[in-house]
Amino acid sequence: MKKLFMVKHFLLLKIRTLTLITVTCFTFWNVTAQDKPKTPSKHWYEQIAIRGYTQVRYNRLLETNDSLKNEQGDKSWGNGGFFIRRMRIIFYGNVSERVYIYIQPDFASSPSSGSNHFGQLRDAYFDLSLDKKKEYRFRVGQSKVPFGFENMQSSQNRLPLDRNDALNSAVSNERDLGVFFYWAPEKTRKLFSSLVNDGYKGSGDYGVFGIGAYNGQTANKNDANKEPHIVARVSYPFEFKGQVFEAGIQGYKGKYAIESKSDKVKYVKDLNYDDERAAASLILFPKPFGIQAEYNIGRGPEFNPATDSIETQKLKGGYIIASYFLKIQEQILIPFVRYHYYDGGKKHELDARSYTLKELEIGTEWQPIKNFELVAMYTISDRRFEDFKLQNNKQKGSLLRLQAQFNF
Repeated sequence: MKKLFMVKHFLLLKIRTLTLITVTCFTFWNVTAQDKPKTPSKHWYEQIAIRGYTQVRYNRLLETNDSLKNEQGDKSWGNGGFFIRRMRIIFYGNVSERVYIYIQPDFASSPSSGSNHFGQLRDAYFDLSLDKKKEYRFRVGQSKVPFGFENMQSSQNRLPLDRNDALNSAVSNERDLGVFFYWAPEKTRKLFSSLVNDGYKGSGDYGVFGIGAYNGQTANKNDANKEPHIVARVSYPFEFKGQVFEAGIQGYKGKYAIESKSDKVKYVKDLNYDDERAAASLILFPKPFGIQAEYNIGRGPEFNPATDSIETQKLKGGYIIASYFLKIQEQILIPFVRYHYYDGGKKHELDARSYTLKELEIGTEWQPIKNFELVAMYTISDRRFEDFKLQNNKQKGSLLRLQAQFNF
């Protein structure tokens, strides 16, 4: 009995000792944790950054023909004095490890003739990354369609004042509502970023491979035929002896529903036309000499003056830009020349207006400081643009164009 009592007493003592140690450790852990300063986690809205830019133009210096127009590029051709081409504020940031947002309104839209400076949404998309390195991601919302290097290049970075007609006629305003998948290795994504940040006129990060589906009627418009467009693009940049090259191919296919037509023009019953293109891109970034060239072929709606009807017809065209990057102390000077050609229809315009154009542009961009750029560009143009109301219309002319851009 005495031995049993001693064992029992010993076990109780052990239990009390273990309990005391456990309580002491628990208490110490709590006190230590409270004494350590806590790193406050940021709210999602603290992750959002803001930037933007504004472009002010004057297009009437040395103008020889005020009937020469460029509706898809710059509506101020032949229409008056100073003009705010773009006024954009961008909200962007990683709201979590896997979700990135990008929202861009423009406050210089011109929805009707004589009316300017309306606010309109340009981008509203969300990137959902499938991995921590963000090499695989889905982009959902209204964003640029991955077709054409210059189409995806921001107007804040582009050298010529307007995008070329040949590839830009594929997607007016370059954007549409849809879902896209992009893939690029981490190293390549950093190269995409550096080509923009270092002033070498990159297009931004649209992946080495991209594929997606979108409405097909362009930005801020509803789907008109319940048949999405499908687009795919492969583009790969690489470095060689200090130079950076990028080569790419892309294409899309769908049905486009004509939205703007004259009362007496002839058209197919459901207004739906085949809309398909393929394009090749080749870029040598200006380090210091640069070449940028693209060409596309395809089929789409186009007005036929011989039959007064909108028909599916072949199209073709492209451009080439030569530039030279000069850095003098902190200032940057980039002289450039571009030639572009297009023969085809513009589905977004009245009666899918028929075009044949040849245009030469000679200019220079001067950046004395990071927040200000000045572009002077002389344009020599030969444009035929015809619809049911405006037939036998061929205009030639030239003009000197100026643009002041403020980055903030």
